[in-house]
Parts: sequence; structure tokens; C-alpha cells
Amino acid sequence: MSRDAWWVARAWLASRGLLLGVALLVMITQHRSGHDLLSAWDVAHFEAIATQGYANPIDRAFFPGLPLLLRAAHTVGIPMGLAGVGIAGICSALAAWALLRLGGPVAASLWLFAPTTVFTTVAYTEAPFCAAAFWAWERARSRHWGQAALLTAVACSFRVSGLFLIGALGLYALLQRGTPATRRLLHATLVALAALVLFAYVAWLHHLTGSWNAWFEAQQSGWNRGFTKPWEALQHTLDAARPSKWPDRPAVATVFGAEVVSMAVGTSLSVVLLVRRRWAQAGWVGVQVFAFATSWWFMSVNRAVLLWFPLWLLAGELARFGWGPARPAHQGKQVAARTAVAVFGVASAGVMVWWAWQFFTGAWAS
Repeated sequence: MSRDAWWVARAWLASRGLLLGVALLVMITQHRSGHDLLSAWDVAHFEAIATQGYANPIDRAFFPGLPLLLRAAHTVGIPMGLAGVGIAGICSALAAWALLRLGGPVAASLWLFAPTTVFTTVAYTEAPFCAAAFWAWERARSRHWGQAALLTAVACSFRVSGLFLIGALGLYALLQRGTPATRRLLHATLVALAALVLFAYVAWLHHLTGSWNAWFEAQQSGWNRGFTKPWEALQHTLDAARPSKWPDRPAVATVFGAEVVSMAVGTSLSVVLLVRRRWAQAGWVGVQVFAFATSWWFMSVNRAVLLWFPLWLLAGELARFGWGPARPAHQGKQVAARTAVAVFGVASAGVMVWWAWQFFTGAWAS
């Protein structure tokens, strides 16, 4: 194993160990069982789908990839909570490995200590989706488009975000330099075939409910999703971020405030990527930001930051500049880069601990 790989492996162990420590502290001080810790919020939906199918109409908002994995584990006698942790652990390691190949050890390590990392340690879709999506991008960059298309199809089984991945990788394929137009079109077509996974789920829901909009209707019913003007969505979110709105649950206001910050990060990131002419990456982040901006309010943006691998790649580039060969003419900039990366990493780890406490105690965590 290379030195960089060992670095990332230690970061994976350190981040998981830190979150395990938070979980144990919650169990001791808050008297919560392991099941309580591992089955909060969306985990309960995935476990219900795995055991009962889509009996609850709002569960149709969740794609079947993760419930199928949980059901398979349950069939062989593995408790779903532990199975979710195992799946998340393996997939987070795979995602970090892909980031190592895409952007180096700092990019991968910072992702492992991202503020909402707790969602990559339990039965949420962030870890398996990131594993498939990041490797799809890595395979595309290496010009292995068949593998990239297959991995994109896998990603589509976990989240609707797979649709955005298809678009971004399709754009990446069409903009390849030094590749004949016919080959570029073929590569984009291969990636587009992954949309069949999304269509299959929509068609199955239509068979089940008689509605082609069953997925969106579940989103509206369960999470108040709906098309809204961006400035109205922002106002709704700012209203939800007022502590007076949640007198008995102050953390809810904090999380909604963080949603606004995450939207600002996503918007700024999209602009930076456009300025740098990284069109496909800008498309990957920008279309997600647009989708969140046109919802009734900003929700789950904090978790979506985990999917924005270009953010972590840029952080890795900043680190390589800061710790790269000394350049007298750029000495001040290199010191500033090192300081920025270090401060970001420490602050991110601190927020990660807070977010894990929120989730493990059953408080609202995005």
C-alpha cells in the first residue's frame, strides 16, 4: 500500500473511531440503545421498505437500492442496523479510495471528516451513492466508459441524484479532447443508458399506484417538496432558521441555517468551476443547487455536500499548492493555503462531532 493510501486509511479509521466515540458517549449519557442510534430518521424508512415493501406511500420517495441490500443481509440473519453500518463502512472506504485517485490524500481525508459524515456511517444512501458516483467519474476520467456507465447505473439505484450524474458525465463525454465526435457520442450514449434504472423504478411505481408521478407525490407528501421560486425558497428557509420557530427544538433552526450556508457553498463552488472551465463538474454541482433552490425550502443540502466531489478536489489542490515545493515568490500564498486547509479540516471535524451528536440523540439532523 502506498504512502498516500496509508494516509487515507488512517483518516478513515480516525473519523470512524471519532464517531464511534460520540455514539458510545450518547449511549452512556442519554441512555439510548444501539438500535436507537442506528435506526433514526431515514434509516427507519429504509428498514421498513426492506421488510414490508412500499406499504407506506411516502416511502416511495426512496429508491430501492439500499433496501434491497438491507433485505439481503436480513435474509442471512444480519441485523439491519449492523448491516447498514457495514454497508456504509465499506462504501465510504470505496468512495475515499476513488477520491484519492481523483484528487489525492488530502481531498479524500477531508471528505472523511466532512461535517455531515455521520450519514456515511449508517443506513443512508450517501455512502453507497458516493462510492458508485465517484468511481464512475474516476473510470470516465481514465476513459473506461463502459465501466463508468455501469457504475452510473448502480448509483441510479440509490438516489434520484443519479439523473444529475448521467447529465454531468454525458457532458464530460461530449467535451473530451482528442476524441473523435463519433466516439464521444458513443460514450455519452453509454452513460445515458443508465437512465433505464431510473425509468424502471418510475415504471414500477406506475404499476403499483397508477401514477407516473408517484415518486414526486411522495416527496411532496412526506417532505413538503415542490417547485418554488428560488427567492421564496430562501425566505422559507430563513423563516425555518429562526429559533423562535422551534422553541422546544433549537437545533432544528441551526440545521436550517446550515442549509443556507451549504447552498452558498454550492453556488460559489459552481461559479468557481465555471471560471476554471470545468464544465462537467460545474454541471454536476450546479444542477443540484438549482434543484434545491427551486424546492419549497432548502432541505438535505447539508448532506448533498458529501456528493460534491469537486469541492474536495479543490481543497486537495489548495493543499498541494500550500505544501508543495517552496516558491519564494509565492511564500505568503503558500502559508495562507496551508492555514486555510488546516483551519477548514479542524473546523469540519468539530462540526462533524456536533452533527453526529444530533443524529445519535435523535434530534433533527437534516
